[in-house]
Amino acid sequence: MAECNHDCSNCSSKCSKESLLAPQNKASNVKRVIGIVSGKGGVGKSLVTSLLAVTMKRRGYKTAVLDADITGPSIPKAFGLKCGEIQGSELGMFPAVTKTGIEVMSLNLLVDEETKPVVWRGPVIAGTVKQFWSEVVWNEVDYMFVDMPPGTGDVPLTVFQSLPLDGIIIVSSPQELVSMIVEKAVNMASLMDIPVLGLVENYSYIVCPDCGKVIRPYGESKIEELAKSYGTDVLAKLPIDMDLASQCDKGVIELFEGEYMERCADILEEKIKK
Repeated sequence: MAECNHDCSNCSSKCSKESLLAPQNKASNVKRVIGIVSGKGGVGKSLVTSLLAVTMKRRGYKTAVLDADITGPSIPKAFGLKCGEIQGSELGMFPAVTKTGIEVMSLNLLVDEETKPVVWRGPVIAGTVKQFWSEVVWNEVDYMFVDMPPGTGDVPLTVFQSLPLDGIIIVSSPQELVSMIVEKAVNMASLMDIPVLGLVENYSYIVCPDCGKVIRPYGESKIEELAKSYGTDVLAKLPIDMDLASQCDKGVIELFEGEYMERCADILEEKIKK
């Protein structure tokens, strides 16, 4: 049998996409799953994931975050969650719950020290992500956001194949190099038949705290042209915001009062309803 290249368009095999989906925990009820991805690291996927979970929670939805970045988890830090907060029963593991009621599962909530490195090979890491879906008792969840590691390797492939994704959001920065990286993520989504809901640009600009002038440290953004070429939307342009960074470091991102993700939430609601 030939090795699967994940392109079903010219395949004669009788397997189906659904056959690869990992079962949801019988006690869970997750309605929508959104992946937050990028082709490279350091562009702010965890920030976007956290802000989206907070924004949708404020709109009255029950939200959750599955931290699929197993070797570099940062979601617990943003929400002020500590090691050892995960409990379990015969039903499975129960996610940690933030101060405003957002459910979170991350490897850093299971280890005894948050700085302890995870030195695992790809298949073990991918298997852990599937466990976070199948063996965790997610309660009533309207929107689950999956924070993925960068690239197109084992974990993104596992999430694309094993979780019932309603779509992905691609995070980028204004640098010229990023257009190529974004295209890789778009092409992977197309190959796996996953809708691209839109693009979010991080580090887009700085607002001078003294005069209010907008400064673009990486030059003029090309995100609009990129989105148009891929037939998708620009969901948000995030600035370099010292207050937001400080609240993430303090674990109180739920207290941030900015409206950076409101348009993203509007479009997300509209697209998911369709």
